[in-house]
Amino acid sequence: MPINLAETRDLGRVDDYIQSDNGSNLYHDFRWGRIIEKCFGHRYYLLLSERNDGTLNGLLPFVHMKSWSFGNFIVSMPYLNYGGVCAEDESTRNDLLEEAIRIAKDLHASHFEFRQEKLLNNHFPVKTAKVSMRLGLPDSQDDLWKSFPSKLRSQVKVPRKAGMIARVGGVEELESFYHVFSVNMRHLGTPVYPKRFFRTILEQFPKTTWICSVYAGENPVASGFLAGYKNRLEIPWASSLRKYNRSSPNMLLYWSCMKFACENGFTVFDFGRSTPGESTYRFKEQWGALPTPMPWSYWIRNEETIPDITPKNQKYHFAIEVWKKLPLPITKILGPRIIRNIP
Repeated sequence: MPINLAETRDLGRVDDYIQSDNGSNLYHDFRWGRIIEKCFGHRYYLLLSERNDGTLNGLLPFVHMKSWSFGNFIVSMPYLNYGGVCAEDESTRNDLLEEAIRIAKDLHASHFEFRQEKLLNNHFPVKTAKVSMRLGLPDSQDDLWKSFPSKLRSQVKVPRKAGMIARVGGVEELESFYHVFSVNMRHLGTPVYPKRFFRTILEQFPKTTWICSVYAGENPVASGFLAGYKNRLEIPWASSLRKYNRSSPNMLLYWSCMKFACENGFTVFDFGRSTPGESTYRFKEQWGALPTPMPWSYWIRNEETIPDITPKNQKYHFAIEVWKKLPLPITKILGPRIIRNIP
């Protein structure tokens, strides 16, 4: 099958293909390329596989990232939970992988990270440390509420008794989301994404992205970004302010998001990725979410070890501790310049 880079004229075909293919995910949509190029300045590629009649039978999106501090590499897809190859059969998948690796070699990339939802049956090394926590949803919010243990329902009621409310919206909730998100990222020692990243997502996906925020009076105390695709509603980014932990605003946040999912016909709620055994994993597990493997695969030049560009890498420990002590306004200025190079 011929493998080619997508052009503007192909975008309609791409949309038709991913909507009809059961193996596609939200981040196969070409609009993510526009978002990443606009907000981070990295080159986006979209490989297409075509049948002889011109119809598509596979695709692979990826982004080339290059910086003096973190190196030269490729990710499908950076900043996001998913990506990878989407193809109708193994032969097509392998053709796409072969062409992608050829491009990686031409770009002198050190490695290529495929954020797969399903294992690639090849010789590539695989990371299996992360899982996606997912909850199957019933037809109604009432049935979902009844499915939770009484202790969990009581925890959801705590922020309500404290006078907190939740609301779901679009760009009008962006300031609230970004304030909470920025504060939380600073506490974690992690550079924050630019606000325009989230604004651009809302603009590119106006009918399938939302923000849910929890308020104590006029103050946002917890907030999450929601993205819908087919039957799944994902919450890729969520935060709460630590000083309000005793009132458990995050419990009201997640209940409100799942309630919204039921009301809008989604049948799966995706809590995002977690490491089994850690606190975020246990938090998601208490809602009844079950782990789905996230077998990220790697092509690595010169057969070196799998790269580790994560906060758990000890060589970043000092920088993380320093970051936690910086004033919030400084992190909002410097963070986007750093995080653009961290996938």
